[in-house]
Amino acid sequence: MSSILVVEDNPLNMELATDLLETAGHVVRQARTAEEGIRLASIEQPDMILMDIRLPGMDGIAAIRALKTDARTNHIPTIALTAQAMKGDRDVAMAAGFDGYISKPIDTRTFAQQINDLLGQRSRG
Repeated sequence: MSSILVVEDNPLNMELATDLLETAGHVVRQARTAEEGIRLASIEQPDMILMDIRLPGMDGIAAIRALKTDARTNHIPTIALTAQAMKGDRDVAMAAGFDGYISKPIDTRTFAQQINDLLGQRSRG
C-alpha cells in the first residue's frame, strides 16, 4: 500500500482519482492548490504525487520546480495529471521536472495500473 498525494483543484477529477486509487489499495491525501500540495509533501513524504498543471495561483510547473529544489521532497516521484495533452505538452512537463505524465480525462480502466507501474518502476530504480 502506497501513499499518494493528489493535487487537483477540480472536485470531480479529485473524486475520480481518489476513488480509483483507494479502490486499488492506496492511501490518498488531497490538496486543492500547489502551495497546499508542497506543504503536505514536505510534511507527509508521500510515495508519489499526482499534480495537475493548471492550478489556481501557483501552477504545477512552478510547484514541481519548488518540490525538486527542496531536499525534503526532491526524491518523491511526481506525475503530471493534466488536460494539457497537445503535442509538446508532455515534453514541457518532463523538462520542468515531472517524472511521468498522464493526460485527462483519466482512463478509469487503466489509471490504477499506470500508477502501480510507475510506483513499481520507482522501487526498482
